[in-house]
Amino acid sequence: MKSIAHLSDLHFGRCDPRIAEQLLLDLDAVAPSMVAVSGDLTQRARRAEFAAARDFLERIAPPKVVVPGNHDLPLFNLTKRILEPLQRFRSYIESDSLPVLRDGELAVLGVNTARRSLWKDGRISERQLDHLRRACAALPADCFKVLVTHHPFAPSPHDPRRRTIGRRDQALAALAGCGVELLLTGHLHHGFATDAGAGLSEEIPSILIAQAGTAISTRRRGETNAYNVIRIEPERVEIEIRRWTGSRFAAAETTSYVRAQRGWEPDRAP
Repeated sequence: MKSIAHLSDLHFGRCDPRIAEQLLLDLDAVAPSMVAVSGDLTQRARRAEFAAARDFLERIAPPKVVVPGNHDLPLFNLTKRILEPLQRFRSYIESDSLPVLRDGELAVLGVNTARRSLWKDGRISERQLDHLRRACAALPADCFKVLVTHHPFAPSPHDPRRRTIGRRDQALAALAGCGVELLLTGHLHHGFATDAGAGLSEEIPSILIAQAGTAISTRRRGETNAYNVIRIEPERVEIEIRRWTGSRFAAAETTSYVRAQRGWEPDRAP
């Protein structure tokens, strides 16, 4: 069984150092196979914030896939936002625009959904989907494929009015064609698990979504700090939300899915 620790919305510049230290201890205890970070590593894309985020990530032992969020683009320096929106992220965190991490029959891919022309919303482009198609085609057919983005493919049950990623339906159809089975997303600061195809066209098959809360930031939006641990077997996926109790992280809610004819369905086994 492989496992992924899914962190999001760290917001260095607005984080709680005590919670950050406890998160590192909890990650050591959980010992995931990989770590995925779905964006917003900084609050205002400042050099000192990126340096702090880099130092934090370097203390996490497992291999990592990290993508930027909208907060990782300059906000006040409009020239830099237009001409070099991801220069600091690429310098301090990750230079690859489509990172791919493989561990046996598990592959985690990342793609940037933040846009210089948008304030906080995100979008995935046809060019990015073409890159993902080629990357997935190079993987074995039986490889369990996971995609990491910052912007969500499903609205939060806490606020269903919040906008999802631009070109969502087109992207979901393309990702299903690539064999992607799980999406790891952030941005909303609320943790939950759902099926991306639920309520949409029958042409869009089941793709699981693990939405992460904010791991260490003080920008909690009414929810406790949390991160996800995803445990993956060939026929079963378990998504555990680990929440901050005030002194440590502990398992809170767990949602399990089993493979079915359409794709995935909730595990109703006792």
